[in-house]
Amino acid sequence: MIAIGSDHAGYGLKTGIIEYLSSKGLEYKDFGACDGKNPVDYPDYGKTVAEAVGSGEFEKGIIICGTGIGISIAANKVPGIRAALCTDSYMAKMSREHNNANILALGGRVIGLGLALDIVETWLNASFAGGKHTARVKKINEMDEKYLKK
Repeated sequence: MIAIGSDHAGYGLKTGIIEYLSSKGLEYKDFGACDGKNPVDYPDYGKTVAEAVGSGEFEKGIIICGTGIGISIAANKVPGIRAALCTDSYMAKMSREHNNANILALGGRVIGLGLALDIVETWLNASFAGGKHTARVKKINEMDEKYLKK
């Protein structure tokens, strides 16, 4: 199941992505924002989706703010999260194959719906390649553990 959330700036893109997920029969839970009219804080939605993925309740997440930068920074503060801000399909594919990204971040003000849907589809269909990338992802996970102890 996919956790999805956005701030007000990502609301329109999130709505289009939800329509896509529904059309493909993919299960998701919308963690907000509930409308694109009232300003909200992107860290709240990045954190909520990241906690849902980090807990294991959801396998993957998609987060959206104006640029995708702020919400990805917030999500990456949650241990075990590897949120990747992707602006094209190649980045989406590599984020899964090489980094085992468990959250996709997008910018609602910097990419259109057509490109976003291509990125989402590519990201959802890509798999972690393992091999030499396993050791690299392990090093990232070890950083989480090290700094959690402080």
